Amino acid sequence: MNSFNKKATSGGFSLLELLIAMAITIALMTAAATLLANALRVRSRENQKSDALADTQRAINIMSREIANAGFNMIGNGIVPAESGRNRIRIRSNLNKFEVDNPAVSEDSRKFVQSAGEDLTYFVNEADRTMYLVRHDKFGTGSTVLANRIDGLNIYYFDQKPTYTAPPGLEDIVINSGTQVAPQNAKYVVIAVAVTLDEVGAKGSPGYQPPYSVLLCADVTLRNADLWKY
Repeated sequence: MNSFNKKATSGGFSLLELLIAMAITIALMTAAATLLANALRVRSRENQKSDALADTQRAINIMSREIANAGFNMIGNGIVPAESGRNRIRIRSNLNKFEVDNPAVSEDSRKFVQSAGEDLTYFVNEADRTMYLVRHDKFGTGSTVLANRIDGLNIYYFDQKPTYTAPPGLEDIVINSGTQVAPQNAKYVVIAVAVTLDEVGAKGSPGYQPPYSVLLCADVTLRNADLWKY
């Protein structure tokens, strides 16, 4: 009778194989987590950029419309020179002077500039390491923040339409032609608002976002200007 000795064998992975597999898995998970974090960081930055630009563009549209109405039903251009300059502007107009059929508007209110939206000041206020573009309505809603995360507001006053450029990366325009005048003599106003987002992360590190700056501009012809001269 023949007998056979069978050597017992066991299936599965050795300890070394398990360690190698775990190391590879951890490396892949770390790489995936890093890529995901970078993608989220970029997405967050782009959302901030879009929000800042949208707020600033909306603020400029409001400023342009209301500054264009300066001096409406008044003599002069409607700009208050004592409170207007490079970084702020105060405008006045009599919007409801002829609203005689509106019982909600008193005769005194129509006669004088003392209704909502008729005496406005735009200026920049700095707080909490950021700058706000503020609209102050003396006879209306008071102060309202139109945009935050801006880096500066510059207002120029001209007696005729100027030409200028807004070079990328700069916080102000470069005037090519046009004579600047005192606010009370202006017929044409240029508004320049700089929007800047700080850098994110360390330079050279994964997910680093460099500082971002853009300059938004608007040209406004005042209502009482001699338009035919343009």
